[in-house]
Amino acid sequence: MVRRFIRFVLCLIGVVMIGSAVFYFVTAPDPLPQSHWANLGAPDVADGEKVFWAGGCVSCHATPGAQGDAKLTLAGGLALKSPFGTFHVPNISPDEQAGIGRWTLAQFGNAMKRGVGPGGQHLYPSFPYGSYARMSDKDVNDLFAYLKTLPKSTNVAPPHELPFPFNIRLALGGWKLLYFNDQPRVVLAGADDKVKRGQHLVEGLGHCGECHTPRDSLGGFVRDQWLAGAPNPEGKGRIPDITPGSKSIGSWSAADITNYLQTGFTPDFDSAGGQMVDVQQNIAHLPQSDIEAISAYLKAVPSK
Repeated sequence: MVRRFIRFVLCLIGVVMIGSAVFYFVTAPDPLPQSHWANLGAPDVADGEKVFWAGGCVSCHATPGAQGDAKLTLAGGLALKSPFGTFHVPNISPDEQAGIGRWTLAQFGNAMKRGVGPGGQHLYPSFPYGSYARMSDKDVNDLFAYLKTLPKSTNVAPPHELPFPFNIRLALGGWKLLYFNDQPRVVLAGADDKVKRGQHLVEGLGHCGECHTPRDSLGGFVRDQWLAGAPNPEGKGRIPDITPGSKSIGSWSAADITNYLQTGFTPDFDSAGGQMVDVQQNIAHLPQSDIEAISAYLKAVPSK
């Protein structure tokens, strides 16, 4: 009986060890190789600025309360509260110590498109790499070059405040296995070039779904509810449904949406409020053609 029990325990330990090894292998950080980021050519800093505004970098990474040109100092420090704990937004200024001044293009690109930090660790999806995965490599290269032109900051954000088990980064590999991909959020048959450009901006750079799409208990998007509205992550109210059949903007024309994104004013002369103020101000920096592309995409997505 004793020997049988010992064999059982040893077998159980073996199964656990093998299972753990398989889990780690399947869910380990998966950065793109260095060669992927080589030979992209000289970056276009002007295009990098467009990517910067489309991506809304200042909304999270600027010093809280910063106004005007001060927003371009990406010192971090914003506290993002969530059901999983509080995330503190890092400094991404070109400072060599506190920011990303020593990062390589490969390290930056893998953070943006793979959710892998410079030390090879999983990043938390409070940084919306789940959307940024749809960026092109050119977008990444151009953005990285533009960020290097911005002011430096020596601010160091505090570490995230996450209770167990959410403070275990290894578990993020399982989250990625369930939710992370770089495929289109919706399939739009017969989409023209304008709608395709809008899809690239909304689903990727603009990461609109991060607020406008509901999430399940693990924080992943409810896939058949793309842009259908969600609880406000700040805790009060609701982020609206922005699909064509919605009560919020369903009756708006593409021109109405474009004007709203450019000016902040709705067709009935109301104005953007809450988090959308920053989003609208960021988008207003984009070329007219890009804003019109966003509007065309929002009129083309399936209603919910």
